[in-house]
Amino acid sequence: MKDQCLLITGGTGTFGNAVLQRFLTTDIAEIRVFSRDEKKQDDMRKSYRDPKIKFYIGDVRNPDSLRDAMQGVDFVFHAAALKQVPSCEFFPVEAIRTNTLGTENTLAAAAACGVKRVIVLSTDKAVYPINAMGISKAMMEKVAVAKARVLGDRMPVCITRYGNVMASRGSVIPLFLRQIQDNRPLTVTDPEMTRFMMTIEDAVELVLFAFRRGNPGDTFVQKAPAATIGVLAEALRELLRADVPVQTIGTRHGEKRCEALLTREEMAVAEDMDRYYRVPCDTRDLNYGVFFSEGNPRVGAAGEYTSDSTTRLDVAAMKAMLLRLDCVRRAMAGERIEP
Repeated sequence: MKDQCLLITGGTGTFGNAVLQRFLTTDIAEIRVFSRDEKKQDDMRKSYRDPKIKFYIGDVRNPDSLRDAMQGVDFVFHAAALKQVPSCEFFPVEAIRTNTLGTENTLAAAAACGVKRVIVLSTDKAVYPINAMGISKAMMEKVAVAKARVLGDRMPVCITRYGNVMASRGSVIPLFLRQIQDNRPLTVTDPEMTRFMMTIEDAVELVLFAFRRGNPGDTFVQKAPAATIGVLAEALRELLRADVPVQTIGTRHGEKRCEALLTREEMAVAEDMDRYYRVPCDTRDLNYGVFFSEGNPRVGAAGEYTSDSTTRLDVAAMKAMLLRLDCVRRAMAGERIEP
């Protein structure tokens, strides 16, 4: 990305901050942070104080603000989204407006402004979706693949799909840390519920891998371990030497017992790339008769890639992974953590 300009939608979030920390010391010319939250932008401006960072107030729901921000941009990482399952359950149309239609607006603006490549960030909840957030993200992926088929190499569009990013904003680990510090019970929805575990650094590496290796319409996932929520809670209790109980409160609106990163159909065509899977875009639909008449005999023999079928972390392994997190290390040192 030497002397290039990168724009990050939803750039004030956990992912945007991780990208800034990764690229500010490189020879990239400019990083544009695009978001609707002026307070978070002001906090970032004061925190980084780097002339390479430019801030743009706007909303992916507003095509005009996107086009203004994308003038002269070379690459886009599209991370803007509504991510909380319960809030999307109660306001599903808002999830569609941001996650699905906002992606269409982002890709249309990027194409109109001559952007060279776009990476769209998705979630395991888009696979076999049962909640509004997952459904809106699944449609987001369909929008991205459809745009990739039309634009091809003129503006390659790739998708990255990942599971639980540990300690991201609004996630369960900061909540558990705060509960431990307040000497309150850890509120666990279901101790047997499994989730993929990856760090924010892993998420950035996945996006960069897709950026370097992706063809138009490709979907990339990282091979990630998983753990039960009960194991996660016990690991945190042991790391912080906390004698607080675990309280099971029941699943929230729209939650699954386990998550999937790849469907059975995707696993049948996925390319194993060591740490990652690549699912290519099916381009046969240029002739609809061919697309609908041909099948894939491997589908019946394939299995989904889920948080129940991947490598399972025990308490010791979970503790080792948690020690990679800055918020956990700060909590162990006595610093108060905000959820």
